[in-house]
Amino acid sequence: MRTALYPGTFDPITLGHLDVLQRASRIFDRVIIAVALNESKKPTLSFEHRAELIRENLKEMPHVEIRQFDGLVIEFAKEMGAVALIRGLRAVSDFEYEIQMAQMNRNLDEDIETLFLMPNEAYTFVSSRLIKQVASYGGDVSKFVPPNVHEALKAKYPRLGKE
Repeated sequence: MRTALYPGTFDPITLGHLDVLQRASRIFDRVIIAVALNESKKPTLSFEHRAELIRENLKEMPHVEIRQFDGLVIEFAKEMGAVALIRGLRAVSDFEYEIQMAQMNRNLDEDIETLFLMPNEAYTFVSSRLIKQVASYGGDVSKFVPPNVHEALKAKYPRLGKE
């Protein structure tokens, strides 16, 4: 069974994330969404809430599971038996950072590959950070996140509920 790890904070998960996940799940037998603890990013939603929101969108992907991790992603990938890391690339600006991470991970363990997958072009400008920023000012983000995430954001950002 070939396993891939799709790491990130997913705070919140977007339709772009789900698009990349769906692409990865067609390539690998098992995909683990590795939700980073990463308190330095000050997540808006708790791990439990993020995991619940993600899980509700996996009904069509039975061989995808969610795990929390803290530390080096490459170490967690080894622990999970992953042969690859999945990274989404939206734009050229992502590439510079992602290639540095991929090279570092290759130096830490050359047996784990990094695969870059592009989401559908409709999501190339969407990021969790941007979603939260727009939602905090009451902007309509419903076409960029699953319905359950939109509801969670409305609960978090009162201005969003006044669309």
